[in-house]
Formats: sequence, C-alpha cells, structure tokens
Amino acid sequence: MTDLWTDEEGASTAEYAIVTMAAVAIAGVLVAVMRSGSVQSLLQGIIEKALQTP
Repeated sequence: MTDLWTDEEGASTAEYAIVTMAAVAIAGVLVAVMRSGSVQSLLQGIIEKALQTP
C-alpha cells in the first residue's frame, strides 16, 4: 500500500499539463487586453512617437 503513495510516475506529465493550462489562460487574458480599444490606441501612439523622425 505504501508503494501507491510513493509512486510519482506520471507526476511530471501532470505538472506540465497544469503549467501549459496556466500559460494558455495568461495568453487569453493578454489577447483580451490587447484587443481593447484603449490599449490599442495607447500602443499605436507609442509606436508612432517612436517612429517619428527628428
């Protein structure tokens, strides 16, 4: 019975799955934020200002 509690086979796969799901969730939030109008206009302003020639 103690072998069942100490067997960690498959633990790495589960950890990778959790990390992958977290990364996908964070990416989804970033996509939602980047699609908002205020963020797009802010980024566009920054890019235009950076590309202006002196």
